[in-house]
Amino acid sequence: MNNTMKPSFLQAITPVIVLIVLLFINMLHFDDALGGANQTVLIISAAVCCLIGWYNKVKWQDIQQHINRMILSAMSAILILFLIGALSGAWMISGIIPMMIYYGIELMHPSFLLVASVLICSVVSIATGSSWSTVATMGVAIIGIGSAFGLNTGLVAGAIISGAYFGDKMSPLSDTTNLAPAIAGTDLFTHIRYMVYTTGPAWLISLVIFGVIGLFQTGNVTENEMAYIRQGIASHFNTSPFLLLTPLILIVIIVRKTPAIPAMLAGTALGILSALLFQPRLLDHFITVEGFSDKYQVLMQSVFGTMNMHTGVPEVDDLLATNGMMGMMSTVFLILSAMIFGGAMDACGFLNRITGALISRIRNRTSLVGSTLLTCIIFNITACDQYLSIVVPGKMLQKLYAEKGYQPEVLSRALEDSGTVTSVLVPWNSCGATQAKVLGVETFAYLPYCFFNLLSPLVNLTLTALNFKIRKITNTNTSAH
Repeated sequence: MNNTMKPSFLQAITPVIVLIVLLFINMLHFDDALGGANQTVLIISAAVCCLIGWYNKVKWQDIQQHINRMILSAMSAILILFLIGALSGAWMISGIIPMMIYYGIELMHPSFLLVASVLICSVVSIATGSSWSTVATMGVAIIGIGSAFGLNTGLVAGAIISGAYFGDKMSPLSDTTNLAPAIAGTDLFTHIRYMVYTTGPAWLISLVIFGVIGLFQTGNVTENEMAYIRQGIASHFNTSPFLLLTPLILIVIIVRKTPAIPAMLAGTALGILSALLFQPRLLDHFITVEGFSDKYQVLMQSVFGTMNMHTGVPEVDDLLATNGMMGMMSTVFLILSAMIFGGAMDACGFLNRITGALISRIRNRTSLVGSTLLTCIIFNITACDQYLSIVVPGKMLQKLYAEKGYQPEVLSRALEDSGTVTSVLVPWNSCGATQAKVLGVETFAYLPYCFFNLLSPLVNLTLTALNFKIRKITNTNTSAH
């Protein structure tokens, strides 16, 4: 790339503009843009990027190598995504998720479901260090309870994601919580303690907002209708509380620092075992009524394909329908398309050009931290990957923070307050695509209600402007201008 011309800012931003415009057009023309329309738009935008790069004498071989590396970096996320589909199907046929919905309807009330969702997902995510695992297990059950109550699923999903990403940020087991301080040059627990100043207020404010909204949530379902739903679940599933052993075992497995892929495999295997032990009547039902040949076929179908219940209660059938690994294919398509776009943008030097324009405007501590927050968000939008949104800005800005006299934890906190939490708000980012698919709620439907994710960068920027606990290298024990 030595002979290539340096792209102008207009050239660098053009593919992003094309992407945003075409995505908006897709929203007007497609009910399910994630079925292929948005993926195609990402590839078209990547093509525009390549054309501009070709004009700047960027070689196709270089672009292809960058795309290949981006796709390779996403393979772990894709494998986890398939396993989430498998786990979801196995936990449905085993009765684990139906059991959670069954007791959740009895114990919960629409007025405090949102607050309870944030608290439960926060605790589970801190324990596991994984927002993905939390959403795929507790989140799926909670979204089912919210649907049974007749609540806005986008609102419930926002509460789930707010709690899950709080725990993901604050858990020493989280990959991003370890990655950010490693990139910035500080240690893990200094980073976590320093995040309390921004993450704590953002979480508490979110909890208050959900609490206030909950006061006005009565649900659209009567007590009789909820009893009807519970009866529909109980008539087909064994709702024994012993089924809770499986999620508890999975949490222990993850807490013991088992990598995500083996942990998900273990969770799926435990789900299948639970189905054999606790749901023999249901498996027989699928054989005698639904036309399956044997239990093996039922279990395999639940893991990889579509499973529909016919309980006689339409609301229950909707709650318990699963698509297994095959249901994740459109999301995998989206992630691969996003990696093509991100790889092309990186190869043509557009990402560095956009972020460089931001960095050039840095004048003081507020613009320094603000540029960091905005750069991470831009990387989540353009590179479409949570890890790149932490790694690249972190590497670019580490020296600048030191030159300005700020401790590395100021940088690591900014990386997490933007890169980690905003990834789930971008529909074509691997995080946003995954959570939308797992919860069955479109990204733009839950985005307005992800209060913690929206507040985190704003709280960071506000405290920076107020010069509250902004650590300088010259004096690490006090705040300084």
